[in-house]
Amino acid sequence: MAGGRGGGGGGGGGGDPADFVAVLPPEVSSRIFSDLDVESLCQAAVTCKGWHRVIESNERLWRHHCLSVRAVCQREIDCDRGHGYSWKITLLRNYWKSKVKQEWLSGKYSNIPSQNSLPEKSMYPMDVDTWGEILEAELER
Repeated sequence: MAGGRGGGGGGGGGGDPADFVAVLPPEVSSRIFSDLDVESLCQAAVTCKGWHRVIESNERLWRHHCLSVRAVCQREIDCDRGHGYSWKITLLRNYWKSKVKQEWLSGKYSNIPSQNSLPEKSMYPMDVDTWGEILEAELER
């Protein structure tokens, strides 16, 4: 009986001691997750069932990121929320679009000599209104 530690030891709280979600109060776990960027938050949500449960059930985590994406995609975010999508779904529907749209609007692709010079993600599927915004920005440059 080397080590003398059988099942049911006195660790309290249950779960893996390295799993802070199983040990800490939900408010503290949520605060830790709130410091993650969108991509890290999505990765954390698939780490284990406990993390998934905490992340998926916390609309405030998704709302925070969704509102930052709204700075670039206000029309899209407001439309999705108006149609009853959750903060998480709204964010996931618009996250990459906001990244690409921001790059286009900031002029990142203004001096590209040909379509072959465009990075793959620069042509993210966007609606007519979004392309209109981008073209207007290009005309003003």
